[in-house]
Amino acid sequence: KVLGSMGIKDMQHAFQPTLEYAFTIAIELTGARWIKPSNMGMTRAAVYAGSGTIEGPLLRGKVIPMSGGDFPLVRPDGVIDFDARYLLEADDGAVIYLQNRGFRWAKTAEAAEKMSRNEPVADDEYYMRVSPKFDVPDGPHSWMGKHVFVGVAEKIPGANRIHYFVVR
Repeated sequence: KVLGSMGIKDMQHAFQPTLEYAFTIAIELTGARWIKPSNMGMTRAAVYAGSGTIEGPLLRGKVIPMSGGDFPLVRPDGVIDFDARYLLEADDGAVIYLQNRGFRWAKTAEAAEKMSRNEPVADDEYYMRVSPKFDVPDGPHSWMGKHVFVGVAEKIPGANRIHYFVVR
């Protein structure tokens, strides 16, 4: 778009990437263990990956049960700083290591209270995005270790559903 009444916000940059939907990971989480407060003065948790499925046009498979989990840090401003690591198994048997870093925060105090009680919230009531990295074996999944991804997550009571997009 050309600058004018639209403003700079609506301009497309020549190097603006596109996103291609790759797959969704639906992961069931186990009960959290808490360190309140940790020696860092914040709350740390450990939540393990109980099970899960991977479905999409570029990858299908499952989450290997209890192969890792998330170790989020709850900051004083209410932002949850994710650091999740677990293993995936593609339908062809390839084992893939996933590391997710990201953030979740509620847009209102009411949404924050619901989330703290593990109750459902609408997707427009919070921000939850991850930046994954994949360690993959040589072969048909090598492309995953050569691209940047963005994940948009849905918080579901007792679970997460993360929709991954390849940055092209």
